[in-house]
Amino acid sequence: MKEEKIITPANGYLMLFVLLIIIFGSIFMAFYKENPEYIFPIILAIPMIPGFIMVQPNNSRVLLLFGKYIGTVKRNGFYWVNPFYTKNKISLRARNFDSERLKVNDKLGNPIMISTILVWRVLDTYKAAFDVDNYENFVRVQTDAAVRKLASMYPYDNFADEGHTEDITLRSSVNEVSEALEKEIDERLSIAGIEVLEARIGYLAYAQEIANAMLKRQQATAIVAARHKIVEGAVSMVEMALDELGKKEIVELDEERKAAMVSNLMVILCGDKDASPVLNTGTLNQ
Repeated sequence: MKEEKIITPANGYLMLFVLLIIIFGSIFMAFYKENPEYIFPIILAIPMIPGFIMVQPNNSRVLLLFGKYIGTVKRNGFYWVNPFYTKNKISLRARNFDSERLKVNDKLGNPIMISTILVWRVLDTYKAAFDVDNYENFVRVQTDAAVRKLASMYPYDNFADEGHTEDITLRSSVNEVSEALEKEIDERLSIAGIEVLEARIGYLAYAQEIANAMLKRQQATAIVAARHKIVEGAVSMVEMALDELGKKEIVELDEERKAAMVSNLMVILCGDKDASPVLNTGTLNQ
């Protein structure tokens, strides 16, 4: 037997009714006939009591007879089975697993802290009970291994200044990374009959020893990008100003005066502080 076998045992209520008839009938006959031999059916009926089992919704019972797999009861209800069966309970409910924060290296070799949140449930009770030693511990170990592998496949973030322009990163590509993580964990847990319902990154950050440096780097990258936008806008505004002055013929500007105007406008538009105007009461050249 290498696969799960679903069985439906005898109705527990019917067997309970039969057992009560045997017990009370034996007691009645023993007193009525005044013969203690009628008590023996009670002695024979007592070993039948451990055969009663109750299966709650989204639970199962794996039945063994002296080491031999008999089957699995998944349908909820009250049943009676062979009293000599070993009845192992396995929950079929969805469970959450929040892994510990692991320190690993990403694709670029940067140390990061990462954890995952996994939603899983038992799909095949035979594999969960017999193909692995402890399926709950198996889930924890294999999830950590999958997270370590995933972290080494992608960089934490893009660094265009160093020529690293990955399409998928751990920080920005949440859907793609979660899909890859779910697939990796599902392949690892299939041997234990575990179904992965959802897997996603629960925590992601640089390791403490490089966190400050990477924060400064991100801030510098943001400042450079902002400056780039400011310069683009300033050049457009200066070009527009010169075009409008030329079209409306407000003032005649030679090349030297245009250069001075462009310089002043660029300083004003690209400066961090507000400009301080200077009143010139003379000519343009003085």
